Amino acid sequence: MIPPARRTAHLCALATLVITALPAVPAQAAALPAALRFGACPESVPAPPAPERVECARLSVPLDWDRPHGQHIQLAVSRVRASGTPAERRGALLVNPGGPGGSGLPYAVTKRAKLPASVRRSYDVIGFDPRGVGHSAPVDCGDMGGLFAAPGADPVPVGPAAERKYLASLRGMADDCAAGAKHVLPYLSTEQTARDMDAIRVALGERKTNFLGVSYGTYLGAAYAARFPQRTGRMVLDSVVGPWAWYDFDVIQSRALLRQRDRFFAWVADHHDRFGLGGGAKEACRAYLRVRQGLAAHAVNGFGPAEFDRAVYRALGRTERWAGLADGLRAYLDEGVVDGLRPASAFDGPDSRNYEAANRLVKCADGPAPSPRRIVADIRHTRSLDRQPVLTGMEASTCAYWQHRPAHRTPLGSPDVPPVLLVASAHDPVTPVEGARKLQRLLPNSRLVTLEDDYSHGVFASRGNACVDDAAAAYLVDGRAPETDVRCDGPGLPSVS
Repeated sequence: MIPPARRTAHLCALATLVITALPAVPAQAAALPAALRFGACPESVPAPPAPERVECARLSVPLDWDRPHGQHIQLAVSRVRASGTPAERRGALLVNPGGPGGSGLPYAVTKRAKLPASVRRSYDVIGFDPRGVGHSAPVDCGDMGGLFAAPGADPVPVGPAAERKYLASLRGMADDCAAGAKHVLPYLSTEQTARDMDAIRVALGERKTNFLGVSYGTYLGAAYAARFPQRTGRMVLDSVVGPWAWYDFDVIQSRALLRQRDRFFAWVADHHDRFGLGGGAKEACRAYLRVRQGLAAHAVNGFGPAEFDRAVYRALGRTERWAGLADGLRAYLDEGVVDGLRPASAFDGPDSRNYEAANRLVKCADGPAPSPRRIVADIRHTRSLDRQPVLTGMEASTCAYWQHRPAHRTPLGSPDVPPVLLVASAHDPVTPVEGARKLQRLLPNSRLVTLEDDYSHGVFASRGNACVDDAAAAYLVDGRAPETDVRCDGPGLPSVS
């Protein structure tokens, strides 16, 4: 999935946490976390506008919740208090930005700033770095089979020799994670993180968990609802990851990206006067292929086909990035420069290694893995649909060579959960809308709010759509779920000047 924005590393306050062994404690005591003691935050957590402030704390939880008396890790938690009166307060709202691997510590500030005023007045917004991420016992998989090489190897193998090399890189990634993460491999699962969420609820003194999850955060929310249906409060799941195995989801996403890229080519052609990439979608596609083929033949300043595909993957998920991608294609064709194709990306920067490691660790801990044979067959089939697909999001392929493979998939949803609000963009290529419809069947009391004629990832308090935002705010503040599913008018494709 598209990673959230990264943070600058900070060594003070909440210093990088490591797994520590604590003395054995009774299981009952381990199940009742101590109250959180909030204080200063790392510099990587931005300050909200005055007079509001953000504060941070640490919470000790078992590495393995099935052995609560064993090793513990420290979770980093942040809080921005509700701005309204005590009568307006509705409790705490945990938030998660996605990933897997996204840091939630600064998200309490950045997402809160975009929430409707009524929600900000009603809730303490609680961010947290999930286990293995950021300041919560961060994991590192080293070189990850060459993932961080620049330029990277072409991520779309063509022919048996390239396919064998591709599989070898997956094995190398799995081996690097086994060496780097060692004994924590089985415990970075979504199920364990869902139990961490309940520990945060207890430590906050809340009766129920209210939750806003985006992208992977919806998977995490659905896992919490499956395990703790009676403790689930008001829950908004935005840009829903469907209840598939991770590898199946990755394949579905890769095919959705082909449809989105075709839309991009048609949109570029409709604005030929602006971008000069051809007056038809086929011409725009040929221009795109010339850029990728050129970079595959000769990388520019460490920017080759792998880096190009990552830039395309990132841009296709948000239509406001399309103009920048089109300008970057034109600049390369005209001048041979790639600066326009190097937007600030979550893959780059000091925290990218932790993000990419946590992403694979979580996905591979959440369910059974594909076979190498199936991976090759799926790549061949995708290439039969389009000879130059974007496979950047095929992260769960690594699980084919994973150690400590889980025997079961993460349970999601429950018929016993109170009404949940699902939110989706009708043409989101990152989390296709069919995933929301499938999850709704596992949450029979839920309602789905769909933003029609929209093509971007992330909807509530993100797209600026009053219909969506008002429905979610009414649900969070007053507990009023819509009587039926809701369809909101979307913005369509972007215009250009």
